[in-house]
Amino acid sequence: MNELISLEKIAQWQKLKTLVLDSVSSPITKRVYNMALDEFMGWFQGAPRPGFTKATVSAWRVSLEDRRLGSSSIIIRMSAIRKLAAEAADNGLLAPELAAGISRVKSAKTQGIRVGNWLSLQQAQELLSAPNTATLRGLRDRAILAVLLGCGLRRSEVAALTFTHLQQRDGRWCIVDLVGKHGRVRTAPMPTWVKVAIDTWAFPADVMQGHVFRSVNRADRVTGDGLGEKVVWQLIKPYAETAGVPGIAPHDLRRTCAKLCRAGGGDLEQI
Repeated sequence: MNELISLEKIAQWQKLKTLVLDSVSSPITKRVYNMALDEFMGWFQGAPRPGFTKATVSAWRVSLEDRRLGSSSIIIRMSAIRKLAAEAADNGLLAPELAAGISRVKSAKTQGIRVGNWLSLQQAQELLSAPNTATLRGLRDRAILAVLLGCGLRRSEVAALTFTHLQQRDGRWCIVDLVGKHGRVRTAPMPTWVKVAIDTWAFPADVMQGHVFRSVNRADRVTGDGLGEKVVWQLIKPYAETAGVPGIAPHDLRRTCAKLCRAGGGDLEQI
């Protein structure tokens, strides 16, 4: 593995990465592992490294902590690297003792911190207020943040959201027949303020069918007929920094939705 990467044999790296991705069944885990491995590869090639060793992986973990990633984000990235080491050892590209050393690198510090982040009500409101609503992009981004915070959707579900999903049931707006992790289908309640945020984006953007969220170019014009889930991830960062909560990820907003729902008297079963 050391020689493999140092000589930039990308074809072999892609083959090894494919073995890692094939070892997991969940499509969501595959996407996260793919992102994590590409991230690691970019970091590895960005500066001289001693090789694919315990020391290198420990340095990678430190770099993740320096980025102020949440514990859950670090854990999933380190899990991908452990899988990589195991597959490399199984295929004769890494000595078993090196793979064993890598497997002992801790995923994240456990100094009494909780896994993931939760926002307070005030922080959530400040995050929602961060986009510039004088632009279509800002209206779209505020609507996306509203769906994440108010409905607890995953970023992949936000990207896949269509107007067909938005329906009224018993006089209340809901997101119906939403296909989530492991193919589970559910219905999520939609607070009125979330529906207002969507309408405030959709009407001026002239988006009334198909996917709810679309790409917006630099000229502030809607392009294409959908939006990648990676965009949902990336757009949060600048708004989180503006709101004073850097390092927040889409799943943290899902946790925040559950927390605020519970604080508002929501039943645990519903949450």
